[in-house]
Amino acid sequence: MKIRPLHDRILVQRIEEEQRTESGIIIPDTAKEKPIMGKVIAVGDGRVLENGQKQPLTVKEGDKVLFSKYAGTEIKIKGEEYLIMREDDVLAILED
Repeated sequence: MKIRPLHDRILVQRIEEEQRTESGIIIPDTAKEKPIMGKVIAVGDGRVLENGQKQPLTVKEGDKVLFSKYAGTEIKIKGEEYLIMREDDVLAILED
């Protein structure tokens, strides 16, 4: 199944953080918070402006992004968890 977000929405897959601290302590699943970093899997075709024109999105497929803690809607596709969110929920694009 292939999914294509509409308008200014993006499909993001969370990037799991390390399960150990720098000192080697293993963090149990019950103490972990959901990651706020992810990889953009798919993007919509742009935001529709008031004058009817489409403004292309800033983020693109493959970007690593930071997003707000409660952003988006969680969905499952073939056992994989994803988030669908608006581009406005993205706080920053991470660059190497």
